[in-house]
Amino acid sequence: MNGENGEHGENGRHGKRSKRGTTPHARDAHDLQGAQDAQDFQDVIVVGAGPTGLLLAGDLAAAGIPVTLVEKRRHRISNLSRAFVVHARTLEQLDARGLADDLEGRGQTLDRLNLFGRLAVRLDTLPSRFNHLLVIPQYEVEKVLERRAVEAGVRFRYETEVTAIDQGQRQEQGQGQEQGQGEGPGPGVVTVRVRTADGGTERLTAAYVVGTDGHRSAVREAIGLPFPGRSVIRSVVLADVRLDEKPAQVLTANAVGDAFAFIAPFGDGYYRIIGWHRGRDVPDSEPLDLDEVREITRLALGRDYGMREARWMSRFHSDERQAPAYRVGRVFLAGDAAHVHTPAGGQGMNTGLQDAANLGWKLAAVLGGHADPALLDTYEAERHPVGRSVLRSSGGIVRLAMAKSPWTLALRAALTTLVNHLPPARARAIGQITGIGYTYAAPRGAHRLVGTRVPDVTLTTGRLYESLRGGRFVLITPRNAPQGPAASYDTGSPSRKGRLVVETWASDRRTTVLVRPDGYVAWATDGTERAEKGEKGEKREKGGDAPTVEAALTAWLGAGAAS
Repeated sequence: MNGENGEHGENGRHGKRSKRGTTPHARDAHDLQGAQDAQDFQDVIVVGAGPTGLLLAGDLAAAGIPVTLVEKRRHRISNLSRAFVVHARTLEQLDARGLADDLEGRGQTLDRLNLFGRLAVRLDTLPSRFNHLLVIPQYEVEKVLERRAVEAGVRFRYETEVTAIDQGQRQEQGQGQEQGQGEGPGPGVVTVRVRTADGGTERLTAAYVVGTDGHRSAVREAIGLPFPGRSVIRSVVLADVRLDEKPAQVLTANAVGDAFAFIAPFGDGYYRIIGWHRGRDVPDSEPLDLDEVREITRLALGRDYGMREARWMSRFHSDERQAPAYRVGRVFLAGDAAHVHTPAGGQGMNTGLQDAANLGWKLAAVLGGHADPALLDTYEAERHPVGRSVLRSSGGIVRLAMAKSPWTLALRAALTTLVNHLPPARARAIGQITGIGYTYAAPRGAHRLVGTRVPDVTLTTGRLYESLRGGRFVLITPRNAPQGPAASYDTGSPSRKGRLVVETWASDRRTTVLVRPDGYVAWATDGTERAEKGEKGEKREKGGDAPTVEAALTAWLGAGAAS
């Protein structure tokens, strides 16, 4: 940790210099704040240096956006963490940043789960390059994401605590829609008041602020958003231990009576144990010893597997909560600051990383002058329903796990039988657990593929997720598409240079698809003739239902030089 304010890295107080010039937003803020304050202006302030904040800040910096990452803790990645599973969709997103292989080398991959002693979930048939889940401690994920953020030039401020956020006139103007959606005319600036390690106070300014500071989010509190919900499990025990007996199933979870336990291997000789007993409602501060973990495990799984050598134990409670909005004016929420849920399904870190992947490229496009600020409204529109769905599914798993009455036990048996023997039900359940089943709402009249996830398809030059690296859009065209029009897509025009790559299907598919930087379909059409010429007299809205390739590219990336 370098510098008096806990700056990170060897690039001085402000980290690396931005890869681009000052944006219109930054120039406006310089004029508003004056020369003295302007030197501390950053396009984005991200609050919270957990996985969500690290990924988001790294994405922005990689796109050339000046970004400061504020964290109230000292610069120390803790080796104690609750999250430990990375699912297929998150691995795909990390692959699009060149990080997945490194992470897989640090953890253990599992391609099957065993739940309640009768539900066998196989992941090896997933339509993904990552047809498995990765068991890896959160701190290992943070190490990889932090290294990338440092290399990209993120400015770190550790031991810096947010005390207030002021959007000034901008916040008042932004209240035209519920929860402050929309931008309004003129420049905008957010002032973040912080307390530093020496007890002093500072003002930081930015065009946008993103709170990724966890379930006790200071950002969420500062913008006045409630966090409605309830406590679901009063006392969860967690331990990383060695086992003398190896479980028959690689990943095992079961519930008997009032007890539930879950075991997963880290691959380094230690296993993660998570459990709870419905009859033990004690505060988080109550001391935890290995005997209690052993007892809960024996009750739920029938044995304790010779549990010993706990390197970490913790007790916590589990809530189900979601903010009613993910945005107020120029302030956004992501990760646990926006939603928290039970540990069932291992969704917490994954959902937050998906939030970051959705928001990062949109902020970069707007701040780079390539997109209308209205694009930022789609963050909440797309991610809030996913957060709500995760709350329902993870809560459902807990309720099934804690089934006790005859009718709830019968319901659990029926549902496990359904998932085991009915392929559509199994596909839906696996899609929700792994994240590959989620889609985003498409504009009216859009192609059926718009808003859907694109797997790592094979292109004539390699894999899709390699082409997505660098935060780029990828236009995939049929092999028999006319070469003349393809050349006019103008990947070298000012608005598209470095932001668009044109690729070709390795297969004989005739669909032309524009893939967003987060791996979802922005626009698509069947057949090359309509893709190039459009339909006579056809009038379409901007974006996902644009009638031609060039119209879609203009809507998402700006006009080409020849337009």
